Amino acid sequence: MMDRFMGWGCLGRWAAAACLTWGLAFGAGATAASAAGTSLFAAASTTNAMQDVIAAFTEATGTAVTPSFASSSTLAKQIEQGAPAEMYVPANPRWMDYLEEAGLLVDGTRADLLGNALVLIAPADSPLENVTVDAGLDLAALLDGGRLSVGDPDHVPAGMYAEDALKSLGLWDTAAPALARANDVRAALALVERGEVPLGIVYSTDAAISDGVKIVGIFPEGSHKAITYPVALVADSPAARALLAFLGSETAAEIFARHGFRTTSAPGQ
Repeated sequence: MMDRFMGWGCLGRWAAAACLTWGLAFGAGATAASAAGTSLFAAASTTNAMQDVIAAFTEATGTAVTPSFASSSTLAKQIEQGAPAEMYVPANPRWMDYLEEAGLLVDGTRADLLGNALVLIAPADSPLENVTVDAGLDLAALLDGGRLSVGDPDHVPAGMYAEDALKSLGLWDTAAPALARANDVRAALALVERGEVPLGIVYSTDAAISDGVKIVGIFPEGSHKAITYPVALVADSPAARALLAFLGSETAAEIFARHGFRTTSAPGQ
């Protein structure tokens, strides 16, 4: 089931000509960027992939990147309060909209960067297999008195997508009283890994990094809004511009695809 989400690679606007353009832009800014580092605030669900992208960027340019990974809402509020971030990658457009409405984005740098999928997970040793996630799902029977781990729908994007999906499938009334609300999607994943809950809802990329869980069901794409990770600069510098360009490179696209992300468009310059 995992293979369905892997290897999506350069799609849509990530055509060869566009990728070449980004490569040229990256090369032009790399020398200037290497003199100073930059900082990145990114959704917790991007942690593993973004760390690999940062490593490749630093190897190519000599430019250090200081990342901070947490829930998108937490990072947005920190940026609003003056935290020293230069780039922001949340797990949905809502929190990017929040900063844009506050006038905190660098003009012309916002774009959709990544896509993801929403899955139902269980502990690796669970007997559950091949659950059809639709309006006929008997969620109460699957939970059997246990709780459903999700990022808190009040502020965590993964939880917001989960709430949308559960409502659209008519499962919310069953799920809502049983939610184990986590501070971010990785915390929701951890609850399932430790066997503290029988089921959880996370991104497919989160499930892919864990040996302690397995995907038992996939939420239909039409049951929730498209899972989109936008990117934008919140402070301008040669190093931040170089990193933004690198995110649009074939190298970055290959890394994101290897971690199960879909690349959706090229970042703005």
